[in-house]
Amino acid sequence: MSALLSAAGTLLTDWPVWAAALATAVAGLMRGYAGFGTAVILAPIYSVLWGPRAGVPVMLMMELIVSLQLLPRAFKDADTRVILPIGGAAALATPLGAVVLLTADPELLRRCIGGFVLVFGMLLLSGWRYHGSRPLGLNLLVGTSAGLLKGATGMSGPPVILYLLAGPEEAKRHRANLILFFALIAVVSILGPLWFGMITAEVLAKLLILMPVLLLSVPVGARLFHVIPPQFYKRFALAVLLTAGGIALLA
Repeated sequence: MSALLSAAGTLLTDWPVWAAALATAVAGLMRGYAGFGTAVILAPIYSVLWGPRAGVPVMLMMELIVSLQLLPRAFKDADTRVILPIGGAAALATPLGAVVLLTADPELLRRCIGGFVLVFGMLLLSGWRYHGSRPLGLNLLVGTSAGLLKGATGMSGPPVILYLLAGPEEAKRHRANLILFFALIAVVSILGPLWFGMITAEVLAKLLILMPVLLLSVPVGARLFHVIPPQFYKRFALAVLLTAGGIALLA
């Protein structure tokens, strides 16, 4: 434990940790407000600061902890008939994606992460959504694609968010669905990095520094859900996503 604290103290002298803390605070506000946003903001930013093989495991562990923080209230409001098949398929596919994280060229993977986030932000900006039905087979397909993305890039959200947000449910149900999905997949997503030895002492030191920032900002974002009109939040969220994706793609 003393070695971990010493490593964390050393990291505090490096500017990337402070940049990561600022990004983490923004991601926490977005996650608390909308039920998503942690991975799509932090995966590209952390990958730029530390590389995907160090940055993605930090983000995955943070995602697990914050998902458990939001889960109890969300479970009773979520549509489990849709979310459980999506989450189950994603959980099974996530370890396969982790092989990509381990073997892919870090520079290429960082740019791919940035490209995914940028395209996702532009799709949200365009207003495009899936407006068809949600049969079991399609739920499993969306979940599988989300799991592969989660293992490889740390982001499972883009296909699931575009798929779920088109439904007629109220904002409260949308938010609960996303929180439940991310909680289901978060538990499995850290198994790959653990198996492949990516959860190093340096990763844990970064987690020790950044996790309090996320835990403090998520409840603030959850309270803002009842205060800030959705149109203002959407503009802010889209600006953050496009900026994060552009940085990871072009840096």
